[in-house]
Order: sequence, then C-alpha cells, then structure tokens
Amino acid sequence: MERLDLYRCEICGNLVEVILAGDGELVCCNQPMKKLEAHTDEQAILEKHVPIFSFRDDGNEEIRVGEVLHPMTEEHHIMFVEAISDDRKISRLEYLYPGEEPRVLTSAEFKQAREYCNIHGLWEGHKND
Repeated sequence: MERLDLYRCEICGNLVEVILAGDGELVCCNQPMKKLEAHTDEQAILEKHVPIFSFRDDGNEEIRVGEVLHPMTEEHHIMFVEAISDDRKISRLEYLYPGEEPRVLTSAEFKQAREYCNIHGLWEGHKND
C-alpha cells in the first residue's frame, strides 16, 4: 500500500484514497478492499476515458477527459479528476457532476492525471513534455 493508492469496496462501493500508508489492511463491509489499477491509453481503443493534458486558447493548462469529451449524463459520467505531481508529493482532486464538462484547470507541476468513471472505473494519462 502506497500514498495515493485507491481502494474500492466491492460490496458497498466505498472508494478510499491512501493519505498515509500503514501496515494494516483496508477493510470495508467485513472484507478486504480491492486496490484499483488504472486503465491506460493503450487500453483505450474507442474509449473516451483517458485524461489528456492540453492548453486552452487563453494560455491556461487543463486536463480534459477524452480527445472527444466523455459524456456527462446521470447514467454515465466522470465522478472526479485528480492531478498528481511526478514525485507524488502534490495532488489535487476535483469532483465533477452530470451536466458539467469533464475538464479541470491545472498547472505545470502536475504530470499525471487520473479520473474515475461511474461505469468504467479508473483511468490515467500522463503529460507529454
């Protein structure tokens, strides 16, 4: 278990991020939680889930979910986007809701992004310098 790992309860759906790692096991609903492994762009054929770093017309940097933006309906949407620095010392998580565009402003220190889709789970992308 490491800082920023994500674990999910397969019974109730609780999602937990590790802030400080310890020696114990994460348990929910009386059973061990499952560590989530992020899908990557190599697995994204015909998917709109990979977080992409890009620059906006106003010069600001953003993370958008999908080359063509991911749908944001009640039934199928991105629940959050998290930006993470290379050394994993800095992270910034932003929650998203149905009806919003799946994009968040970011800054230069963030090199990795991950997002969580309510149907297709965890995905990650990296900044191409």
